[in-house]
Amino acid sequence: MIGAMRRRRARKLAAAANGCAEKAAALFDGGYNCAQAVLQATTGRSDPELLAMAAAFGGGIGASGCLCGAVTGGVMALSLSGQAERGGQLVATFREEFRTTCCRGLSKDYRWLSSEHKTNCRRITVAAAGMVEKLLKT
Repeated sequence: MIGAMRRRRARKLAAAANGCAEKAAALFDGGYNCAQAVLQATTGRSDPELLAMAAAFGGGIGASGCLCGAVTGGVMALSLSGQAERGGQLVATFREEFRTTCCRGLSKDYRWLSSEHKTNCRRITVAAAGMVEKLLKT
């Protein structure tokens, strides 16, 4: 119940936000994982099936620490927007910025799910949403 209320409030804040990065921040703060936040922020879609699909990509694909969920959410968003071929550009831009696309590598300096870890994931989620927004506009 509390989670649903928190997410509803996050969607309202995201709707009022300027730009995809700010929307992704509001959604992440509202309890959505990195993939869900980037996907929603950059497409404007919050279909329950899409969010359920994206849920498995938080924590680097099922919390395995592999490909960062923010990148995965971004690639999904590009695909839904008819620009699937730009997924490689997103991965390259992300790698330039963060040196890796691996969740484990991006999180190596933090205890998993600590407040520092979540702050780092939020920062990465916001950056990835901005990258996707830029790709969608060019």
